[in-house]
Amino acid sequence: MTASTAIRREPADPTVLAVERDGVGRHVVRELRPGAFLAPRPLLPAPDRVRIALVGTRAGLLAGDHLELRVSVGPGARLELVEPSGLVAYHHRGGSSSWRARVDIAQGGELHWDARPFVVGDGARVERSMDVALAAGARMLWRDTLVLGRSGECGGSVRATTRVTYDGQELLVEDLDLTDCQVRALPGVLGPNRVIGSVTALGARPGGPPHPYRMDLAGPGAQLRLLDTVAPAIEAELAAVWDDWRRL
Repeated sequence: MTASTAIRREPADPTVLAVERDGVGRHVVRELRPGAFLAPRPLLPAPDRVRIALVGTRAGLLAGDHLELRVSVGPGARLELVEPSGLVAYHHRGGSSSWRARVDIAQGGELHWDARPFVVGDGARVERSMDVALAAGARMLWRDTLVLGRSGECGGSVRATTRVTYDGQELLVEDLDLTDCQVRALPGVLGPNRVIGSVTALGARPGGPPHPYRMDLAGPGAQLRLLDTVAPAIEAELAAVWDDWRRL
């Protein structure tokens, strides 16, 4: 195999964050470990939570890359994750990559994760998974945007799975198979749309004004999902929903 065709193999060193509250109620960052692709950076403190930015440290995802993120929120602690920029999966030249996140939130803990767009370029093949475990009384608010292809592209292959449990019971289980560009372009799937944006509340069912694309979960939670051909319109509407739901 020549150097020009070799597939990069990166170690799956996870990015690890652990936030707790001490005996007098102060927020304490117990662990803040950079991984192979993301470095957690503390932001200016807020009076009622810890704010941490997930800063990318290298280009990716490329073939052979495996990004892992582990987040732990202790009892009564509150964590806000901010992403300064999005992530692009580039042409994989026949290879594949993965993005995996594991989130554990203890009783009374809360996580707000305002994720930036995840772009799957032509030729990419990505497995993406989100695994969340919430104890009773825990909450999470998650904003997520998946973009299939850069401008003028159909986009690569992506399979996105989400599994959320609340107090040991399944709350949200989803397997979004978008591996075939032609199949996902069919009516009743995505049609001409290539941007999928959502705001998901877990552990609590938000109030606020009604919305035609809101889906209440069987347990405590709700999800609002939008489709469009371009990102700006979706991002503006999702931002408004995010602001409404985070105040509740």
